[in-house]
Amino acid sequence: MTPAPRTHARTFGHGSRAALAIHCTLAHSGAWRALGAALEDHCTLTAIDLPSHGKSDDCDPQRDLHAQCRDAALAHLSDPVDVIGHSFGATVALRVAVEYPHLVRSLTLIEPVFFATAKADAPEAMAAHEVEAAPYFSALAQGDTTRAARLFNRFWGDGTKWDDIPDGTRRYMADRMHIVPRQADAIIEDNARIMAPGALAKAAMPTLLIQGDQTADIIDAVNKSLAARMPNARRAWITGAGHMAPITHPQAVAGEILKLVEMA
Repeated sequence: MTPAPRTHARTFGHGSRAALAIHCTLAHSGAWRALGAALEDHCTLTAIDLPSHGKSDDCDPQRDLHAQCRDAALAHLSDPVDVIGHSFGATVALRVAVEYPHLVRSLTLIEPVFFATAKADAPEAMAAHEVEAAPYFSALAQGDTTRAARLFNRFWGDGTKWDDIPDGTRRYMADRMHIVPRQADAIIEDNARIMAPGALAKAAMPTLLIQGDQTADIIDAVNKSLAARMPNARRAWITGAGHMAPITHPQAVAGEILKLVEMA
């Protein structure tokens, strides 16, 4: 049997509630530092590096990427905890909640990019997003990973100009852009069948769907669909925030999470 890839994690905070945090594409566990500080008196936050990110082992190119990310999360779950995911990490958190609901005390999905919901419920929004995403996919298809990362960051980043990002961070992002198209089977085509009849109903734990009020239209479509399909979900908007709300507005995001965990 092939050994499971090693998953690195770090811990933030010292609160009594255990939580697991799953970062977005092209980031690493350090992305949770500010939110961890905002929650430090309430939560002990374990933040993992997804496969091929941070200090974790690379993902296996022969295995489904999303399944490997789910397994990385499961490696740090033995008892029910508050699970928090951002962007692609939120899709992993959602899968864990559907497949292993007994391990998820509460679920926070920040800007989830589970586009399968928009594809099903808001096809016009999905078509518009495909046009928005075309430039970075085109650059990637041409082998220009640096341009692809720059365009990807322009759309999904925190507003920092590419030239103002440190060289090492720019290289880190460009080196991982090949991961982005590998996500499509899960987040667009729903190969894990999260949208199958009755699947989302299994995630009945208190759930929070967060988005910035300045975010992309496609995120609003995703959260609207998930809120309609999940049995115990509510929505929250972070004033002035875009896609990177956990980094740019950690205090506001923490405030919404604390309201949620009081219910769990």
